[in-house]
Amino acid sequence: MNFELSEEYQDLVDTVRDFADEVVAPVSAKHDEEHSFPYAVVDQMADMGLFGLPFPEQYGGMGGDYFALCLALEQLARVDQSVAITLEAGVSLGAMPVYRFGTEEQKQEWLPLLASGKALGGFGLTESEAGSDASGTKTTAKLVNGEWVINGTKEFITNSGTDITRLVTVTAVTDTITRGDGSVKKEISTILVPSNTPGFKAEKAYNKVGWNASDTHPLTLTDVHVPEANLLGTRGRGYANFLQILDEGRIAIAALATGAAQGCVEESIKYAKERQAFGTNIGSFQSIQFKIARMQARAHTARLAYYDAASRMLAGKPFKTQASIAKLVAGEAAMDNARDATQIFGGYGFINEFTVSRHYRDSKILEVGEGTTEVQLMLIARELGL
Repeated sequence: MNFELSEEYQDLVDTVRDFADEVVAPVSAKHDEEHSFPYAVVDQMADMGLFGLPFPEQYGGMGGDYFALCLALEQLARVDQSVAITLEAGVSLGAMPVYRFGTEEQKQEWLPLLASGKALGGFGLTESEAGSDASGTKTTAKLVNGEWVINGTKEFITNSGTDITRLVTVTAVTDTITRGDGSVKKEISTILVPSNTPGFKAEKAYNKVGWNASDTHPLTLTDVHVPEANLLGTRGRGYANFLQILDEGRIAIAALATGAAQGCVEESIKYAKERQAFGTNIGSFQSIQFKIARMQARAHTARLAYYDAASRMLAGKPFKTQASIAKLVAGEAAMDNARDATQIFGGYGFINEFTVSRHYRDSKILEVGEGTTEVQLMLIARELGL
């Protein structure tokens, strides 16, 4: 296995890194403070083709692959996790379900729009009682006169309430089956819901600890009518399909977390060379050197983990366990590095305008979203036969 990037991949990394440093970073603190969505930044990302990276050209994509998306996410997340998660969710949760499971008609209708980045999609999975236990879904969809009538609520849905949101794929119970022992099994399916459909409402945005420039809303669906043809994939396969989407998404989140971990290293090195104490820069103190060295080791390990998972995925090999390992390792690396970076910065690390303070607030969700740390440990242990 060769982890050296090809020239094409390296060019992508260099391009997105420059964009992150020159365009994203200068406005990150402002959007974080204002809790404002960075429309101008997202528009430039769209012009660069980042939202179309893993999709074929026939659907308006760039003809790349999922690893290319991960490389872009890592570079963006070094300076702004909110921008990175906007891209990650827009591609892996918004557009990818259509690409993986949609009919040709659905792909032709939605993928060119979503791959262009001029419109965003979301994935309506989580509910108040259905997070880690996604089988607890209570949202219902009933087929009436050739239309799905959807009722329910969703929680923590990214990219669901922006001015450019056009689609949310929702999971819903489309039938219940009573087993011989009297227990009830839910038939869960996925359905495409255009955001302008009557009865679809993005409620007030959350006041979050971090990812303040990312768009996140609860959703209410009240007698939402969409055509029967908006069923995404096979009826009753919604649960299995979103598990596949989450497996892939964990690699992308691991890449994002790796970028956050690396960003903390870079900020700490810069600060350690500039900050003076006791007549010298603090980077000359072995305690600081060792702390940053451990941070770099975490980021490096996280990168190898998501590279491995992505390479297995692209080769068509089983990658579920490797994706869980990557997300576990990278999420913890991001949180640990943010904590250490804040310590190195001292009082300045507690001031929101500094990148490390944002990483400290932002990184905690990386141990929760798209499968908690505990869920990853459960999946890894299950693979070990425990």
